[in-house]
Amino acid sequence: MIEAVAGCTAVLRAAVDRDWTAVPAGRLEWDCHATAVHVADDLVAYAANLAGRAQDAYVPFELTLDEGTDNAGLLHVIETTGALLAATVRTTSPGVRAFHPYPFRSADRVGFAAMGVAEVLLHTHDMAEGLRIPYEPPADLAQSVLACLFPHVQPGPAPWPTLLWATGRGELPGRAPVTEWRWHNNLVLAAERLTLTGLRPAAAHDLRVGGDGGFDWVEGGPYEGTRDAAGLLLKSYESGAHRPEFNVFVLVRTEDGRAVGAMGFHGVPDEDGCVEIGYDLAETARGQGYATEALRALSRWALARDDVRTLLAKIDLDNAPSRAVVTRAGFQQVSADDKLVAYELRR
Repeated sequence: MIEAVAGCTAVLRAAVDRDWTAVPAGRLEWDCHATAVHVADDLVAYAANLAGRAQDAYVPFELTLDEGTDNAGLLHVIETTGALLAATVRTTSPGVRAFHPYPFRSADRVGFAAMGVAEVLLHTHDMAEGLRIPYEPPADLAQSVLACLFPHVQPGPAPWPTLLWATGRGELPGRAPVTEWRWHNNLVLAAERLTLTGLRPAAAHDLRVGGDGGFDWVEGGPYEGTRDAAGLLLKSYESGAHRPEFNVFVLVRTEDGRAVGAMGFHGVPDEDGCVEIGYDLAETARGQGYATEALRALSRWALARDDVRTLLAKIDLDNAPSRAVVTRAGFQQVSADDKLVAYELRR
């Protein structure tokens, strides 16, 4: 956040003596002054929602500049609101979520940080385009925004042109122009003792290469199946086939914030509305009903969708505990061979 804001203010100071109210901000309907105020307003609104744990709407206030504030003062406001958001992100616990409308009505501290960076990068581009001054942020900032907020967008040859294309601000060879877009915060589902936290591509990459994905794991976690699932998510993301709602979910224990396992989908529903589900737990978390609880919660969510009619689980014949999990969650056996048993749960 601090790096993004510093890049914004450094670029715009080159035009601080111009009348920003007379210059359109790139392709936006706003002028550059209104766009700069919008950036500051969003940054402080994100900080307020996260700090205030807003749940149903934005905290009801709006930023207003003092009369006579010049462009230099406006840049100071952007620096200050950016610092407020950065400080709020640093001091907020990982499991805290607050209101944001897109698309699942909440975001965590990572999501709010990414949204703040996105606002700064994209609107600095708009203002710089209108003022006809060069601007290109560091590639790693653009990449972090893409991996966090655009998991449905296939990575392009370079992060910044891809982000501009994904937000309707540029062209990308071989891809159709974008005329409508929304970013995607990760989906989180509540169970009795667990939170099912949707995995972002950056976290999946960290898990796949041996890291913790940003989660505090119980002893023995993450288990091998979680790392394999993270690898499959990455392949789907890199191919452009990933749909963030049909995700891998890390199972986080509510009482202490520790991750006990993972559960998720093997892809998107087929033309008949059937989608396969899989899961694993760290050995120290087994035998406590966590998998059953999580499977019930994920099944309820999936079968409430119009595009899902059947959940499928394929389990090793000799894995009696896992077979018991799906049975307790309401699945029915539909087939078996000498290696696998297939179970289904229908709407």
